Amino acid sequence: MVSADPTKAPPVLLQMRGIVKQFPGARALDGVDLEIRAGEVHCLLGQNGAGKSTLIKVLAGAHQPDEGEILVDGTAVTIPHPVAGLKLGIATMYQELDVVDGLSVAENIYLGHELAVGGFSQRRAATAHTRAILKRLGHGDISPHREVGQLSAAGKQIVSMARALSHDARVIVMDEPSAVLDSEEVANLFRVVHELTSSGVAIVYISHRLDEIRQIGDRITVLKDGRTVATNLAVAQTPTADLIRLMTGRDVEYAIPPRPPVPDDAPTLLHVDGLGLAGSFSDVSFDVRAGEVVGLAGLVGSGRTEILETIFGARKRTAGTVSVGGETLRPGSVSGAVKAGIGLSPEERKSQGLILDEPVYRNITLSTFTRTANASFLDEAAERRVAKEQIDALDVRPSDPARAARTLSGGNQQKVLLARWLVHGCRVLLLDEPTRGVDVGARSEIYALIANLAKGGAAVVVVSSEIAEVIGLSDRILVVSEGRVVHDGPATSIDEHRVLDLVMEGSAA
Repeated sequence: MVSADPTKAPPVLLQMRGIVKQFPGARALDGVDLEIRAGEVHCLLGQNGAGKSTLIKVLAGAHQPDEGEILVDGTAVTIPHPVAGLKLGIATMYQELDVVDGLSVAENIYLGHELAVGGFSQRRAATAHTRAILKRLGHGDISPHREVGQLSAAGKQIVSMARALSHDARVIVMDEPSAVLDSEEVANLFRVVHELTSSGVAIVYISHRLDEIRQIGDRITVLKDGRTVATNLAVAQTPTADLIRLMTGRDVEYAIPPRPPVPDDAPTLLHVDGLGLAGSFSDVSFDVRAGEVVGLAGLVGSGRTEILETIFGARKRTAGTVSVGGETLRPGSVSGAVKAGIGLSPEERKSQGLILDEPVYRNITLSTFTRTANASFLDEAAERRVAKEQIDALDVRPSDPARAARTLSGGNQQKVLLARWLVHGCRVLLLDEPTRGVDVGARSEIYALIANLAKGGAAVVVVSSEIAEVIGLSDRILVVSEGRVVHDGPATSIDEHRVLDLVMEGSAA
């Protein structure tokens, strides 16, 4: 174990010692140690499956440890359920959004700790407090009365953050809080974090974005295979290469692989002309050639996701046309898009892309049942065989086709989605936030997969909130602002600053 012994350190608020958590067939945590000090941002790093989520669920009271102890202010405590964790001053923001779509923003924020006097709900007070918290987060434009189900994924993340802030917490756990936020919203998040830590609140910050760790973190604990392999590392004194080596056990080239230029005579596979969706975007036109990667850059809520979903037929376009290989697709027809060779990996892969409780092989063959059916009946052996070929080709881990998709890490779930469309033989792939919540090792693998898909002749459209990523992956960049394409040009002719300038100019237009 690697450790540092800081001098003149702030008081320790919370310690986890020798935490063990066993599930049937798996030892998720194997003696994990964690120490959190007042007023610090303590970053918890590790690959998907390293044990981070299990550890914070133990801390929150959602799981009970089989061994080990938790100390708050030096006193051993038990946390039998999440309410007990909140009473101890521990609030948790989970990566999987824990909001209730049918309730209002204010009702979500105060769910489980409603403001009441004499048994009567104080809705006016809850509304006022909600407005204040949202304003603090830089999102005073979100109405406390709005139904959460009407919000984007980023909006729901803001509501989850607001709920954490509504508690009088001394320790706030943030699990991938920036995963669906754009650069401006991330800056707001960092501002709030600094504000909290300056008042003595401790933040446990989990992120796969190592550049964020550099900006926001004070100390680091690294988990690997359910064990603590490094703890109390000073962020400023620990090279990124060392962190990657600790997380993965090997050196990983955290870079986007180079690709040859698209030939001038490459045929156009996807043609989008004057595409519009009332209330979301208008007059979107672009082509994608075989072997080309086109990136859509812009802020969350700019219309990027809606453009992909409309091309895929999940939303019925109100203007324009979409053609694949010269064949014009029917508006609002997912089956027609899939038949034409379009595949979509959605932003919310767990809720929109995967059937989590079904086995991996069924998720992979979901769009190709006719290929694995026998006299109109599903042939499970054929499904497993076809899926296993892709599992091995994409190095999905664990490699068991019968394993429930829910049990896979984020990176491997993403591979399962890509495998589905590879089995289907898609000519056009639409990838919405393909590396969201994916660790550094799996991210490099997904970059290589995208490069190989293009090399094999597929037309790829990528959306990413990480501007550097979408520029690096793409041959051409479309900048989207307020539902309009404000720039279309080679990726080599633009950088992050220019993208942000275009977005701001488009918003002001």
